[in-house]
Amino acid sequence: MAPPATLVRTARQLWQCQWRLLMGGLGPADNQGRYRRPAGAFTSLPPLPQDAADPGGHVLIVGRSCPWAHRAWLTWSLRGLASTIDTVVVDPDPAAGRWRFETPFEGCHTLIDLYRRSGADPRTRATVPALYSRSQKQILVSESARLIELLNAWPAAPRAPDLAPPDDLAAISVWRERLQGDVNDGVYRCGFARTQAAYDEAEAALFDALEAVEASLVAQGESGGWLCGGAHPSLADVVLFPTLIRMELVYAPLFGCSRRPLWQLPRLWDWRRRFHALEGVAATCFPTAWRRDYFGALFPLHPSGIVPAGPDLATLVGSPPPAAPGAPTR
Repeated sequence: MAPPATLVRTARQLWQCQWRLLMGGLGPADNQGRYRRPAGAFTSLPPLPQDAADPGGHVLIVGRSCPWAHRAWLTWSLRGLASTIDTVVVDPDPAAGRWRFETPFEGCHTLIDLYRRSGADPRTRATVPALYSRSQKQILVSESARLIELLNAWPAAPRAPDLAPPDDLAAISVWRERLQGDVNDGVYRCGFARTQAAYDEAEAALFDALEAVEASLVAQGESGGWLCGGAHPSLADVVLFPTLIRMELVYAPLFGCSRRPLWQLPRLWDWRRRFHALEGVAATCFPTAWRRDYFGALFPLHPSGIVPAGPDLATLVGSPPPAAPGAPTR
């Protein structure tokens, strides 16, 4: 027997009210319902530490599921910084809404403890990535955009790639700015939108940016391969990859970023395949953890906590299927 219409209407209204309260805790929004990423701590670019070349003098703290940490992890890996910077992986604690260390780190059981001991404002969230100095007993920087710049300047082997070569800085800056707003934040602006208009705005900007990347790669011709046309990837490529590698696994089904499958952007699909094939990149990818942490932890978006089946990562970094003739693109 179907429930009475009045009961259905009341239940919907109550759930909508509760959903808005829960979303307020998940992420702030403006009065138009647009998600706004909250400010963090340790956001300034620090000078290169004098002991940067000392083995194990610094620690990069990352989380497997966080795309912002992933970009720092990628920079660390591509530049071969394991000899001077250790890595520590924290695990999410959804019940408490925090990151925790598997074993105590510098006497701290949670990342928020380390933030407080480093002098962070008590009102600030503790986020990954974070670069910690063992000699200073202090988090130096936790803003991923600044952290990858610092890691690119870190002492490295002579053959380590420069991910921000001087001749490409202008192009890198343009791409990074657009990708940060429309793609990296864009998928969250889709998923955390409070209104249909806010979602529509974010979703359109996301796919416009992806199509712009596709067009740029096509314009480079067969000689092109990376966003800024160089022989090696740049920081622009680094910031794009964590979002694209999670697209079909998380963002399309959970955040509603599903208008156009990525295989319909063949040059972008190939770019993702080639980036994943770079030495050390696959070791930073944890698709099982991504799906578990997103679907299991974001209660307001997925109350059941059930982790749905998804494509195997190997199918997303291989050759794409041919697009069907006349397939819609928007």
